[in-house]
Amino acid sequence: MKTIAILCCLMLQVLLLNSCEVKELPVPIHDAGNVITTTVDMNTSYKWQIYYSLETNTMISKVAKSSWDLGFETGDGGYHIILNTSKFMYAYNTHNTNFSAVTDTTGFANSKRWDEPSGNLDSTAIGDWRTAGEVYIIDRGYDETGAQQGFRKMIFTAVNTTEYTVKYAKMNGTGEITFHVSKDNACNFSFLSITGSGSQVTVEPPKDQWDICFSQYTHIFYNPTMPYLVTGCLHNRYNTTAAKESTKSFTALSFPDTYDYTFSSAINTIGYDWKTFSGTTYATDPNKCYLLKNSKGHFFKLHFIDFYNTTGDKGNPKWEYQLL
Repeated sequence: MKTIAILCCLMLQVLLLNSCEVKELPVPIHDAGNVITTTVDMNTSYKWQIYYSLETNTMISKVAKSSWDLGFETGDGGYHIILNTSKFMYAYNTHNTNFSAVTDTTGFANSKRWDEPSGNLDSTAIGDWRTAGEVYIIDRGYDETGAQQGFRKMIFTAVNTTEYTVKYAKMNGTGEITFHVSKDNACNFSFLSITGSGSQVTVEPPKDQWDICFSQYTHIFYNPTMPYLVTGCLHNRYNTTAAKESTKSFTALSFPDTYDYTFSSAINTIGYDWKTFSGTTYATDPNKCYLLKNSKGHFFKLHFIDFYNTTGDKGNPKWEYQLL
């Protein structure tokens, strides 16, 4: 009897454990959207930065890449400053606190820095500037025609919940300007052009209105380290993530597949290498597919099918995408 009682107890324990086991939930029935084919025109010089909503299949805005130099993080506690990497910009911290004493670009060539293409705000060329009060040399890079935009010396003097204060001038000290950049919390950044007397300009649309941006940007190749200007697709950093897929076809990807990927906040996850350059022409690889989760929590799949328009002009990325 004792043996039977022990066996009954063991069987009861097994039944209790099984009843507590968390069952795998089936993926709910989910109606996918239609496959949409669309394109944008960046111009053959890649002049335009184009902001696009997959949610509404709409180009939200486009701006000339040469229209701005620096982006200033919004939000009450925001302090990060980014370079316009579509212009191949660099920054160099002179570690000199005397604005007038910096008169040339000595040290720049060997110690210049760039923003990491991932968009990580802890890996910017300017870095945390708030306590040292040091002068930076800013290389404004190139416009779409290849014209060099020149150097400025700049010091970032203050930031609070509503604005930044910066001072800049030409390297010889002429044209000195103190500028206040207002924070616009509806957007990821507020933007400054340091052309002429300077101006705060509109670049990105409100952060909850767009998903991807077609633009040139600075990519970093390694071994050896070599910054290089590429043309590609960056995703919104606001609550937006993406993942790459190269084994499943665009047609085969479905909503349940989203559970199998690690989505990244790196804004260059889609990037530029959905196309290759032969030395004369670009070829697009439709087998490279991407998944994107936007700020509204919706999943999309997309792949690129061309980089030319019907008249053979480059700078016209064409892609297919679908709401999953």
